Amino acid sequence: MVSKVISFDELVKAAIETFRSTFNAEPDIAACAPGRVNLIGEHVDYNDGFVLPMALPMVTVIVGKKNYTPSTCDVITCFQGVSEQKRAQFDSSNIAKGSPKWLNYVKGVMFHFGQPLPGFNAVIHSNVPVGGGLSSSAALEVATLTFLEQLTARKIEKTSDKALVCQKAEHTFANMPCGIMDQLISVCGQRNRALLIDCRNLSVQQIPFEAAGLAVLICNSGVKHELSSSQYPIRRKQCQQALQLMGLGSYREATEKHLDAMKDADEVLLRRARHVISEIKRTEAAAAALRAGNFEKMGKLMIESHTSLRDDFEVSCHELDILVEGTLGAPGVIGTRMTGGGFGGCTVTLLRKECMEAAVKEMDTIYSRKVGGKYRARFFLAEPADGARLINLDHYWR
Repeated sequence: MVSKVISFDELVKAAIETFRSTFNAEPDIAACAPGRVNLIGEHVDYNDGFVLPMALPMVTVIVGKKNYTPSTCDVITCFQGVSEQKRAQFDSSNIAKGSPKWLNYVKGVMFHFGQPLPGFNAVIHSNVPVGGGLSSSAALEVATLTFLEQLTARKIEKTSDKALVCQKAEHTFANMPCGIMDQLISVCGQRNRALLIDCRNLSVQQIPFEAAGLAVLICNSGVKHELSSSQYPIRRKQCQQALQLMGLGSYREATEKHLDAMKDADEVLLRRARHVISEIKRTEAAAAALRAGNFEKMGKLMIESHTSLRDDFEVSCHELDILVEGTLGAPGVIGTRMTGGGFGGCTVTLLRKECMEAAVKEMDTIYSRKVGGKYRARFFLAEPADGARLINLDHYWR
């Protein structure tokens, strides 16, 4: 069964009610930013490649207002799948990373925002699953930035600059050397569009993704991708080592022929480079397929992407492979792959809407049997949604 997610309006109302009950006041600023699912183009955003994500209807919402103290900040959070609220107070004039970990994403954006910040109270609610590979961290970062823009009346004009502030926050305060994809799609996603991002120059193209009769299904394996935080820097280093062995300055200059220079090198580095080179080509081909409405081609490329991530880049896991293999035999499925950093998290599947119920039932049955009940799969229906934006609170007053 496809899981029901708290609706956008319910999420905003819950955040407002939490703010009222905690601070005995009404918020006057509200902002949100979405999570994302990457259709194809995995682990190439930090290798000058192309990626093709779409923004999700699942978002992180921040409501708040100035509290008229010089620099005291009081923030409450409630994330999807986390039953209890958490609260933290800190000084905006002396921002330093620390505990709790979730606050580092907020603090990092505040630190790199580039101007003094007043004290404020805020409540953060999110229905983006944490640790599921749907970029809950970028949603939090971009929502924070959008909130701060309104709080200070200082707008960052270029979308790429907004994404770079949030990326820098994740690098320096969360110690995750991520690429730019997650933040950029969260900033500038559009309804009924996938976003082709050139990660070398940060240019973007909105690709129409309107397919009557088709659906995008996200399946959360239930496996938290804890390993990704330790393995991600290793993969990034391996990619750079392979690039140096090929004598190139960028993977955009690389072709399969350049792999010949690595035949006598470390086999692992050869496979890492082969994934990056082939995935960049697949992503360009996928964007062309979407433009042409050739969804069968898109599905084939998604399957090839998963095989490469599993065998050459080695970031899949047993449970994700079970999901992909089981999904391919389900009715109406056109293509499927793991999505996100790997070692757990989610798969993304393109399938025919008319077959949704039967496909989900079959996928769930196969997965439950093969993992022995250790994990429970959760399914979400998704369609391309809008990126970061302010929320008109006038719609929510009682």
